[in-house]
Amino acid sequence: MAEGRRRPPSLRDIARAWGRIGVTGFGGPPTHIALLRRLCVDERGWMSTREFQDAVAATSLLPGPASTQLAILCAWRLRGAPGALVGGLCFIVPGLVLILALAVPLLARHPPRWVDGAAAGAGAVVPVVAVRAALGLLPGSWAHTARRRGARLRWAAYLAVGAVAGAVAGPYLVVVLLAGGLAEVAATGPRGDRWAGGMALAPLLGAAPAVAGGVGALLWVAFKVGALSYGGGFVIVPLMQHDAVSAYHWLTGPQFLGAVALGQVTPGPVVQTVAVVGYAARGVGGGVLAAAVAFAPSFVFVLAGARHFARIRTSPVAQAFLGGAGPAAVGAIAGASVPLGLALAKPWQLGVLAAGALWLVGLRRGIVPAVVGAAAVGALAVVAGAPVPR
Repeated sequence: MAEGRRRPPSLRDIARAWGRIGVTGFGGPPTHIALLRRLCVDERGWMSTREFQDAVAATSLLPGPASTQLAILCAWRLRGAPGALVGGLCFIVPGLVLILALAVPLLARHPPRWVDGAAAGAGAVVPVVAVRAALGLLPGSWAHTARRRGARLRWAAYLAVGAVAGAVAGPYLVVVLLAGGLAEVAATGPRGDRWAGGMALAPLLGAAPAVAGGVGALLWVAFKVGALSYGGGFVIVPLMQHDAVSAYHWLTGPQFLGAVALGQVTPGPVVQTVAVVGYAARGVGGGVLAAAVAFAPSFVFVLAGARHFARIRTSPVAQAFLGGAGPAAVGAIAGASVPLGLALAKPWQLGVLAAGALWLVGLRRGIVPAVVGAAAVGALAVVAGAPVPR
């Protein structure tokens, strides 16, 4: 390990290794973290176990897609700013290209019936995917709660409020997460510092009014997705659903479910779904623009703040804020299953939903096979004459 650490990888090495993860990283943040750990710690010895764990802890405190920020931070530790840019782009671009390619037939003006059916089938399991994601985050969130009655009661309250917010709050979800974080800061009473305070106040922008429409609206939606969401990619789903479906009518409810399903079956973070929203709003250029705006904050956070992450990670304010915002985000992910489920338009989709629940929650099997299998069932059902949701 020592020799590997004395000889850091070249930018070409980073491009090749991070690009490989960008191509093979199906399965969301747990898969991305495992692949980065295997590469940087186990196989190449570029980072120690402690350094990698510190990087995971630091990025978990930031708003936005944590696994993307981890990929950028690991590359930054090895080759500085050039490494962060190369590694981050190579991690993001493969999934972005694939999801935009799949968005073309999904959102075509007159797609083949089997494409509509596949999208409807895949979309039918998305509410269960949200529940599965929340269940996966619950043990870790509970384990980080102080073993005091008051702390655990507050944890349960944040979880419950987050669940209600995920179901009904729509564009104001980020404000609820912020309130949970600040409530825990107030309850535990640590004194603030400049970096942690700035991190906590950033989501206040989520309370700003929506932009009237056009490119400005797309930029604002993408920025909220990338910079104002705590707790993982699914937290931004109800926010995107409100903006893309209800506020700006870029997508119908069934189309949005299909877009989220694409985010599950393509490599990279579920935040890539914003590229489908951008494509629906402004074509390929809109998809690329939305992705660029959504991922830009991750690069800014790492490049501007990486040298200060050790202090942020040990800050009592940062830890307290995450102690409130974290369980609220887990609850919001579970609550997101309600509006997602209400978007199911045809009775046959409920059967797919039930089968997905058995596979994902009952049997605890893989998400990607569930989404792909549901897509196949949907395509066959529609070809056989089942109605197509619009």
